[in-house]
Amino acid sequence: MLYYLFDYLEKHYQLSGAGLFQFISFRSALAFVLSLLISTIFGKRIIDKLRNLQVGETIRDLGLDGQVQKAGTPTMGGVIIILATVLPVLLLAKLDNIYIIILLVTTIWMGAIGFLDDYIKVFRKNKDGLKGKFKVLGQVGLGIFVGLMLYFSPQVVIKEELKNSNAAQVQQLQTENPSSLFGPEHKSLKTNVPFFKNNEFDYSDLISWLGDDYQKYAWLPFILVVIFIITAVSNGANLTDGIDGLAAGSSAIIVLTLGVFAWVSGNIIFANYLNVMYIPYSGEMTIFISAFAGGLIGFLWYNTYPAQVFMGDTGSLTVGGIIAVIAISTRKELLIPILAGIFLAENLSVMLQVSYFKYTRKKYGEGRRIFLMSPLHHHYQKKGYHESKIVTRFWIIGIMLAVLSIITLKVR
Repeated sequence: MLYYLFDYLEKHYQLSGAGLFQFISFRSALAFVLSLLISTIFGKRIIDKLRNLQVGETIRDLGLDGQVQKAGTPTMGGVIIILATVLPVLLLAKLDNIYIIILLVTTIWMGAIGFLDDYIKVFRKNKDGLKGKFKVLGQVGLGIFVGLMLYFSPQVVIKEELKNSNAAQVQQLQTENPSSLFGPEHKSLKTNVPFFKNNEFDYSDLISWLGDDYQKYAWLPFILVVIFIITAVSNGANLTDGIDGLAAGSSAIIVLTLGVFAWVSGNIIFANYLNVMYIPYSGEMTIFISAFAGGLIGFLWYNTYPAQVFMGDTGSLTVGGIIAVIAISTRKELLIPILAGIFLAENLSVMLQVSYFKYTRKKYGEGRRIFLMSPLHHHYQKKGYHESKIVTRFWIIGIMLAVLSIITLKVR
């Protein structure tokens, strides 16, 4: 809203300084600071309100050190992250931008699913919360919405570099007029494949066997991929939220890295310099990402050990869903196994544990385990590591994976 206000003031009254709001960098910085202030200042009030409402976490006895002391800690703290993200975005972003619309819908959609799950656990005293099939149904519904919007919206386009053999001319244009090196905007289902020289893959190629008109049905495999990624990443974030600060800190590292990708992909100069796919209008996502990162970091003020609040499914499902949608929108979804490696490891540890237990029970008559406990962070707790040490080391691994992901911009 402030963007439109200052845009009007600059055009009609030539107000000094109003032009700053035209710069994504300025609005992103402002969004980060505002989000950080909201999450830290108002976060305490929200925690007190949750405590007064007796919205406390019910802890299952898993035999872990310090577990009993966590009982009664306010949950549903994901509300802090959601408010700290949405309010700056409404104030500072272009609300008619398709990427901002998709991310706001994702935040509210996944927040509602998580809130309902936490509500059932806390107020209905049902430890299982919302049934798994309803969670998956909600994630699938969001995947369909996001996939259709990205496929059919006229704002979701790319520009590709024109092939030019004259190296001297190309070098001159890179300096004087980078936009002339790119062709017209057009719809495409191309995405980036890390570490390969010609690092682009078109989802429509998956159904090329259908014949000449196969591109008319390209939205079908694309939507299936979007559904899978949203479901996998949101569940991965949910599983990671098991010890103080792990999910919020890991997510902040991932989100800030995605912010770099959004900034580069949405800026024609950087896209040209780094030879990456130029995605018009996607730079506006940087405002959302900055606000989201500020909300996560501000939430960490209260969520680090010993936690004063847990994000609950209200936060973890929302965080995972947002990360997935940003990655898909910046066409970096194939980087998720690297960038969100912590989420992947947590997901795989549970899948391997359950599968191996069932297999050995069927074969030997008793179930055996690969890990002392899953998800993976509980395995290290069982080995005697303090949760603060586990979280810090996971953050370090997350930073290493983030750096590796950024390196892929040039390594191919």
